[in-house]
Amino acid sequence: MALDRLDLSLAADIADLANQGRAKAPERVINGYIPASGSQGPRYTLEGRPGAFLRMNSNSYLSLSHHPALLHAADEAARIFGAGPGAVRFIDGTAIPHTALEARIAAFVDRPAAKAFNSAYTTVLGTAIALSGPDTCWIGDALNHNCIIRAMRIANIPSERRAVFAHNDPADLARCLEAVPEGVGRVIVIFDGIFSMRGDAAPLQDLLRITAAHDHRFRDGVITMMDDSHGIGAYGVTGRGTEEHAGARVDIFIGTFGKAFGVNGGFVAGSPTLIEAVRQKADTYIYTNPLGAADAAAAVAAINIADSDEGRARLAHLAARTRQFRAGLTSLGLESIPGPHPVVPLLVRSTDNVRAMVQGLFERGILAVGLTFPVVPKGDETIRFQINAAHTEADIADALDTLKALAE
Repeated sequence: MALDRLDLSLAADIADLANQGRAKAPERVINGYIPASGSQGPRYTLEGRPGAFLRMNSNSYLSLSHHPALLHAADEAARIFGAGPGAVRFIDGTAIPHTALEARIAAFVDRPAAKAFNSAYTTVLGTAIALSGPDTCWIGDALNHNCIIRAMRIANIPSERRAVFAHNDPADLARCLEAVPEGVGRVIVIFDGIFSMRGDAAPLQDLLRITAAHDHRFRDGVITMMDDSHGIGAYGVTGRGTEEHAGARVDIFIGTFGKAFGVNGGFVAGSPTLIEAVRQKADTYIYTNPLGAADAAAAVAAINIADSDEGRARLAHLAARTRQFRAGLTSLGLESIPGPHPVVPLLVRSTDNVRAMVQGLFERGILAVGLTFPVVPKGDETIRFQINAAHTEADIADALDTLKALAE
């Protein structure tokens, strides 16, 4: 059969990935959740593995996914609207929780309009499709997330109208803008707010200063688009993300409900005209099912919590635990990239040592992610830790004690 021959070719592809160090490890399966007790935060159990684990590899920065308000909202919406939407948004797949979510997230990020997608990944792709035209040029940061890289390709922009500037380097962005070819009417500069592998933030004020200096050169100006999926809800005094931290504002704001808000889905926020253009033109919105009503309702509940005294208390606790962990790494003489974000990279700078330390953490009940070449450049091999609001002071102390033992 033809599939037998295809399987042989695919097996060779998989072996090649393994030889390059790019193959994914077998997926661990979480089969249980143990609520916080005493001085210890929540733990998780894994299929086929004894004991319980502290997750330090979760994007759920505010630890809201088990919050009773979210579970109640999801349950009520599912009872009314069903477990799935049954159709795309244009074919009566839109329910009250969808429009409520769009209004709520638009208000949270201080924009007049927003549109929800089934993921932040499809949000970036769809927005790129909607905004790209025959005279559009895209410029992106060198360490942008894969969704942005794919967006710049899927939008059918020829290579001469795509450029990459050195990571967080405003001067190199200026060089790229100066090199934009004649005939371009619209330039879009796109970047992450928080870079997920490093936890560092885009230098927003400096980037916007550069884009403003070139705005007059193009018919539609220089449009700034930021994917702040790791920032929104987890960063800034009130959790408004990189904009709040930097004291600056981009033209188009993209984010997720699947990280700090603890649910699922993505969104783009901006002017009403922009959002209508996305609704009309974004393939990844038009031709695929939206979030279920339960997800949308739970996301509204999550934003309401984030925008409350309880949410700010969680954010403050998250910041305190992040400072504790970062200070602990410093006291142990371990290298990191400084910053206040709860993504905390431990720079190990050796593939073998990363693998050994990640395995050592696992054997001691701690889940963390090792990043080696080609995911990161050679010499930048890293273990990424992600602090959550449910982590306790004792949890962080235990993790630091474990790292001390492994480092020794």
